[in-house]
Amino acid sequence: MFESKSGVLYVAGLGFFALAFVSNAVVPWLMYQRYPEKTAEQLVNANLRYQFEDLARRYPESFEKAFGKPPGGAAEDNAWWNERCAEALRAGRRVYVGEGCWHCHSQFVRPVSNEEQRWGPVARSEEYQNELQRPVMFGTRRVGPDLSREGGRRSNDWHAVHFFHPESVSAGSPMPEYPWLFDGHPDRPNRHGLAMLTYIQWLGSWQESYPYYEAYVPAALIRPDVEPESAEAAGAEQSAVAGEEQVR
Repeated sequence: MFESKSGVLYVAGLGFFALAFVSNAVVPWLMYQRYPEKTAEQLVNANLRYQFEDLARRYPESFEKAFGKPPGGAAEDNAWWNERCAEALRAGRRVYVGEGCWHCHSQFVRPVSNEEQRWGPVARSEEYQNELQRPVMFGTRRVGPDLSREGGRRSNDWHAVHFFHPESVSAGSPMPEYPWLFDGHPDRPNRHGLAMLTYIQWLGSWQESYPYYEAYVPAALIRPDVEPESAEAAGAEQSAVAGEEQVR
């Protein structure tokens, strides 16, 4: 076999296949076998709970229809909120996958091209050790922004309008509309819509820097009782302060 070029290439191919299998399958399995996957219940944190309860405040009728009402009592209510939040997370992920959102939105911040300046800290392996990341939705392309740190960056109302009619809040957006996530209006999300909003607000909610915003200079707020020149000066001062805070 080793007397011909094809034989040498055949053996080399088997060797490289074995090396790839060991390095990409066996080694990771040995590294993480002691770390069980987290369940959806274990993924509910204070940031996500705030967003989930905010959905109940903003859309009370839709929320009650989809998830019911708390039973009453501090301990009972806390357990109820956590259970319903985990339920919404699982349902939201199914909707996210079913609608093909992962085709255009990645969930992996790479350590290149200053991505952490745009989308937050570089992704870490432990962030994917849970049931909502099976399979991991790294994405196929970035028609839209990476969503790894999307939670908390925008309000539930913004996301609701964005799903219902994207161009209302993002001019020229290529994102399709998802009216079937609502009962005829963006302020009436159905169960699937509420679940999708919960899932989106979960992404990155575990970060210490939550929410992680892009570096930006806020626009000047022009008040009716301020002259245009004064407003412009105030805006410049506000921008300078914001720039100093970003540097710190």
